[in-house]
Amino acid sequence: MGHSDTRARIQGAAAMLFRRHGYSATGLKRIAAEADAPFGSIYHFFPGGKRQLAEDMIRTSGGEYGRMVLALLDGVPDPAESLVHAFGAAADDLAAADYADACPIGTVALEVASSDEVLRTATAEVFEEWVGAAAHWFGRWVADPTTARSLACSMVMMLEGAFMLSRASRDPEPLRAAGRSMATLLRAAID
Repeated sequence: MGHSDTRARIQGAAAMLFRRHGYSATGLKRIAAEADAPFGSIYHFFPGGKRQLAEDMIRTSGGEYGRMVLALLDGVPDPAESLVHAFGAAADDLAAADYADACPIGTVALEVASSDEVLRTATAEVFEEWVGAAAHWFGRWVADPTTARSLACSMVMMLEGAFMLSRASRDPEPLRAAGRSMATLLRAAID
């Protein structure tokens, strides 16, 4: 087992624990145990400790998740139907994960918004990447850039809000409802 293996295990364990339990509740000892890695190896790979690990998770997982959502949206030719499909896939994934794993950065974003400027900035930048990429996607059907961006913001907000409601109620229906609402908004913008 090489160095990159240990680093990847630490990253994966940190991402899972931050996503499920939040930033404050996740300690480095728990990350090391979950990663099956020596405690000292965390500081070897991440000299900035927990904050550096969290920032890495936000930027890496956030980017991957954004690309996955866009790939889902491109999976169905009709744009309104693709929104229903993408939100439905998110609902299925959340239920399959027993409501533990939703947005990879949502839990941390809420927690650090008023307490850690470095991590708040990282989450803000990831959300802005998502909105920009989604605005580009909506722009394929909606000529006005302001409207495309508004739809993109709505999609991210509905996704995050629906994750919260679905996790709290342990019910995938809020995500499905959000997908139907987004489809309605897009159809109205196209018409």
